[in-house]
Amino acid sequence: MAVLDQLEPKKMFHFFEEICQIPHGTFDIGRISDFLTDFAKKRNLEVIQDKTGNVVIKKPGTAGYENSAPVILQGHMDMVCDKRPESVHDFKKDPLKLRIVDGSVMATDTTLGADNGIAVAIGMALLDSDDIPHPPLEVLFTADEEIGMGGATAIDMSLFKGRMLINLDSEDEGIFTAGCAGGINFYNQIPVKKQQADGTAVTIRVHDLLGGHSGIEIDQQRGNANKMMGRLLNRIERDVDFVIAEINGGSKANVIAFDCTARLIVQPEDAAKVKDFAEDMKETWAAEFMGDEPTMKVDAAVEDHVSAMSFDKDSTGRVISYLIVSPDGVIEYNRKIKGSVETSLNIGILETAEDYVRASYQIRSSLESKKVQIREQLEQCAKVVNGESVITGEYPAWQYNPESNLRTIMVETFQDMYAKEPEFVTIHAGLECGLFMGKCPELDCVSIGCDLKNVHSFNESVDIASAARTWDFVKEVLARLK
Repeated sequence: MAVLDQLEPKKMFHFFEEICQIPHGTFDIGRISDFLTDFAKKRNLEVIQDKTGNVVIKKPGTAGYENSAPVILQGHMDMVCDKRPESVHDFKKDPLKLRIVDGSVMATDTTLGADNGIAVAIGMALLDSDDIPHPPLEVLFTADEEIGMGGATAIDMSLFKGRMLINLDSEDEGIFTAGCAGGINFYNQIPVKKQQADGTAVTIRVHDLLGGHSGIEIDQQRGNANKMMGRLLNRIERDVDFVIAEINGGSKANVIAFDCTARLIVQPEDAAKVKDFAEDMKETWAAEFMGDEPTMKVDAAVEDHVSAMSFDKDSTGRVISYLIVSPDGVIEYNRKIKGSVETSLNIGILETAEDYVRASYQIRSSLESKKVQIREQLEQCAKVVNGESVITGEYPAWQYNPESNLRTIMVETFQDMYAKEPEFVTIHAGLECGLFMGKCPELDCVSIGCDLKNVHSFNESVDIASAARTWDFVKEVLARLK
């Protein structure tokens, strides 16, 4: 039985629920891409599906709008796949379990994918309609935005006649985005040598932090479990002789790490000390966060008489040193826009492999030179511990355009509908508009969206009333673009 079938607008929420039944994590968008292609064919709409999985669906203008300038509507197909540690949900095959909580739609123990499933649902509902006035529509659903923006990188902009583009990937109703940071997907590998170690195992876990989006929520100074673990291990190392058997934390490079686990091999008489240090550090963090990490937990479990392959002493020290000196979080604020983050990075993943520990980052900045500065800083951090650095993807910033006809029309529409002015921002997150404008500089872009909370985390939600208002707003904007 459908969970959202009583929500308005029915068509938009119907399509959103359909999307939620199809696995569509980043790099696993084949099924949703095919679904959208079939959707278009069943309605006799022109559709293009490229090798990357991008889908472009075109629909002629309605009566009176046949000769109007085409409008591009755009959102991405993929979602961040994150879940509670105890969840057994399989993002490769299981549908999301939707629920309605206090006026919002959420998934059960997983991300919801309203980022950017709501955009896809709006596009589908418009394409499916026969009673909504609009100019010719060119609806672009991009692939693999969340990690590397592969779809936007690959899209051929010559497919489009439109020069006005409404991106539907923002997360706050009434806030129009007119610029965004560029970014680098980056990782460092710290080499480790392993040997057999005997003793007592102490497994330390820093977990149940709030986490969140590494761009939008980086200014909230939420705890990063990977950095916190490095601090704790550094404290323990001052008084206890130990080696690391393994260390793993975080889930995505663009998600603030909310969980990190390290397994240490210590002498039996030191196990109690390690537990005490963990408890002391938990109290220190509680005082430092001042209530901003209300669910934070720090656990230490002891296992006697263990023999395990572990890092040697030198490797253990280098990994800890790396975690201490590697930067993380907000680096600089914008000098012209008060309170706006200019440059940041997030150590989103730590993972132990056979002969290295990998630290994966999302670097963000609205200035190209600052992106380079942080990349070079991380490269030097790697050199200090004999590691190596790899860039896995990069995307440009979207520079604010003071002259935008599309933005003028959207502002007038918003004022007429809600008797107030929208807010304009440039955001500290990557939007695909930067890549589109790099290929087609004459594009006039604005990004909007409805109220989403805790995106990229298992607490993600979309406000039902806000989504409905955003739907109404998009319809009215299209009606005025005659």
